[in-house]
Amino acid sequence: MTSANRAKKEQEVAAFRAQLEKAEALIVTHNMGLTVKQVTDYRAKLRKEGVTLKVTKNTLARLALQGTKFDHLSKLLTGPTAIAASSDPLAVARVTYNFAKDNEKLVILGGASGKDVLDPAAIKTLALLPSLDALRGKLVGLLQAPGAQLARLAQAYADKGGAGAAPAAE
Repeated sequence: MTSANRAKKEQEVAAFRAQLEKAEALIVTHNMGLTVKQVTDYRAKLRKEGVTLKVTKNTLARLALQGTKFDHLSKLLTGPTAIAASSDPLAVARVTYNFAKDNEKLVILGGASGKDVLDPAAIKTLALLPSLDALRGKLVGLLQAPGAQLARLAQAYADKGGAGAAPAAE
């Protein structure tokens, strides 16, 4: 190995490690047999959600994982793997799970959210959770419901000629 080649690989590992240190969640997948079009489509969906996908040699990925909170994922790096990293655990899980559901050649091996290890079932559970915006919408709806109910009740009472209204002529 030439020193220039070694320096390039060390730069790649350092850049990948810096990316991993910013991430809150990682998902490791096998991508054997995906076409270039499918990988491009997967990357585009991930990018739209602010997720990055790294396909590199497993030995370089193991070196990048060393000393990070995701060090324990090194054991998943066998065969043709890709690592999706994000600051939003829900986004990376949702996009990866949905893509794997539609493309059986993308196999979810596992992942991590912070120091928590995620198996494929946990990633599926995470992926099926509603987004933060959806949860906020539900919360606003729940908070508005009692007030709206009270307003409808008051209006119905007033429409029927509630307290203080003149008696109806017979």
